[in-house]
Amino acid sequence: MKILYSHRIQSRDGQSVHLEDLIAAFRRAGHEVLVVGPGAYAASRFGDSGGAAGALRRLLPAAIGELAELAYNLPAFWRLWRAVRTFRPDLIYERYNLFFLAGAWAARLCRCRYFVEVNSPLADERAQHGGLRLQAVARAGERAVWRAADRVFAVTRVLGDILVAEGAPADRITITPNGVEIGRFPEPDRAAAHTPVLGFIGFVRPWHGLDLIIDDMARDSTLPLDLVIAGTGPALPDLRARAAALGIENRVRFAGLVDREAVPALLAGIDIALQPASVAYASPLKLFEYMAAGCAIVAPDQPNIREVLTHERNALLVDPGDRAALWRAVRRLAADPALRGRLSRAARAEVLSHPYLWDENAARIIALATRS
Repeated sequence: MKILYSHRIQSRDGQSVHLEDLIAAFRRAGHEVLVVGPGAYAASRFGDSGGAAGALRRLLPAAIGELAELAYNLPAFWRLWRAVRTFRPDLIYERYNLFFLAGAWAARLCRCRYFVEVNSPLADERAQHGGLRLQAVARAGERAVWRAADRVFAVTRVLGDILVAEGAPADRITITPNGVEIGRFPEPDRAAAHTPVLGFIGFVRPWHGLDLIIDDMARDSTLPLDLVIAGTGPALPDLRARAAALGIENRVRFAGLVDREAVPALLAGIDIALQPASVAYASPLKLFEYMAAGCAIVAPDQPNIREVLTHERNALLVDPGDRAALWRAVRRLAADPALRGRLSRAARAEVLSHPYLWDENAARIIALATRS
C-alpha cells in the first residue's frame, strides 16, 4: 500500500517518536510511505523545540499567531496536492494538529481514503493553557477534520469519548494506544542485590511532582534509594536546586536529554519507574517503554492509565489526589525485591500479549484501510 503521511510537527520530542516509529512499522510491513510535513522538521534534531517558526509564533500576539497557523494551510495544501498527484497514495494518514485543514482538503479533492490520528483535544488544551483566541474557528476546524476522516484513531477510550462529545462520529473512532518497538528492548535481567534505582524519563514539567519525590527521599533518609531523572524541561533548574538544598545531590542524577537509541540501556538500570502524574486522556509513551524494559511501575490510578495497567498485577496504581500515596508505593517496592520482580515480568508480558507494539498498530490501520 502507498501511504502519504501528513503532519505539521516542527519539534522532535515525544510526538516525533510516535510519528517515526509508526512510519518505520509501516515500512517494515512492506508499505511505501511518503512523509509530507514542514521542512523545519526534517532539519531538526531530537530535543529541538520548533525552530524559528515556533519561536516566532510564541512572540506573536495569540490571535495573530493563530491566523498564521490558518494561513499555513495554503502552502501545506500545495505541497500535499503535488505529492498526491505524483505519489498517488492509497491512503492519506494524518497526525492531527489544530488549525490544520490541508489534509482534509487534499483527501477530498483526490477522493483518497483519509485517516486521522488524534492524540489530544487540542482546542480544549490550548483554551485552558495556551490562551486560544479564535476558539470558535478552532473548534469548527476540529470538527470539520474529524467528520471528513474515514477513520479517527484516538489513543485512549477517554479521549475517544471526548472526541464524540466534541462532534466526531462515534462509528468512525478506533482506539489505538501508543506502543513500543519491542526489538529495541532486550529481555531484562534485573539483579535484586543492589540499591534500588528510581527513575523518570521524559519532558520534565512542574506538575509531574518530582519535587515531592526529592522531598520524600530527603525526609526518608533510611531508605536506600537513588533517583535518575532523564530529559529536559522547565522544572529541571528547581529540581537541581532542591536536591542540593536538601543535601541529597549525590543520590539524584540528572541524565539530561537521552538519545532515543540510549533509552533501553538507561531503563535497564532503573528498577522502579515513575509516571507520577498524567493528563486525563493521554497514552503516555514512557509507560510502554517502562513496560518493555521490565521496570516496576508506579502510576496514577485514573481511567486512561487503567486502560493499560492493572493495580497489583503489572504496576502499583496510586490515588492521584493523595500526596503521600506515591511515596508509599515507592517505599513498598524498594523494600520488596520479589514484588518488583513480579511486576517487572508482568509489565513486559502485557506489552507482548496485548500487544502494545507499533507493528500491531500499523497492521490495524492497514486492515481498516483495506476493508471494503
